[in-house]
Amino acid sequence: MTDALLLMDIQNGVVGRFGAGDDYLDRVVAAQATAEAVGIPVILVRVGFCPGYPEISPRNAVFSAIRSSGRMQLGDRDCEPHDHLLRGNGEIVVTKKRVSAFAGSDLAQILRGYDVDHLVVAGITTSGVVLSTVREAADLDYRITVLADLCLDADEEVHRVLTDKVFPMQATVIDSTQWLGH
Repeated sequence: MTDALLLMDIQNGVVGRFGAGDDYLDRVVAAQATAEAVGIPVILVRVGFCPGYPEISPRNAVFSAIRSSGRMQLGDRDCEPHDHLLRGNGEIVVTKKRVSAFAGSDLAQILRGYDVDHLVVAGITTSGVVLSTVREAADLDYRITVLADLCLDADEEVHRVLTDKVFPMQATVIDSTQWLGH
């Protein structure tokens, strides 16, 4: 079994909008450091677009709003993984173009390169990148662990329903403290 830790959309332009304070970031960094210490690849997944947003169709309700805002362009600070996660340890940064970490990115190739069969996932938001990535990863036959306390959502009830009822159908759902003790 080969694991990979995916830390998704924990980037400068997202963290503050979802109340990800120092306590949350400290837990994420603890998981990242533990993975690094035992040789588990850590992949920082971000959403980002080329200048002018050629990847975004006006028919896409979610991403056309980003296009209109002028945010999340590659090279902008808000597009970069949060400073706490860029620790100078050769972090792998994957750029996606849609909600799922697999969409428009080279994530699948990187996972194959590491011969990964088990994804440990965390990110912002539970109802966005985490849900979409869990669903796609399950369809791709990965084993999946969701670190519930490292997932955030604007709607706490949606987070609860996903982590308590939806994700357990396709993943093991635990807190990062349980995973760190494994």
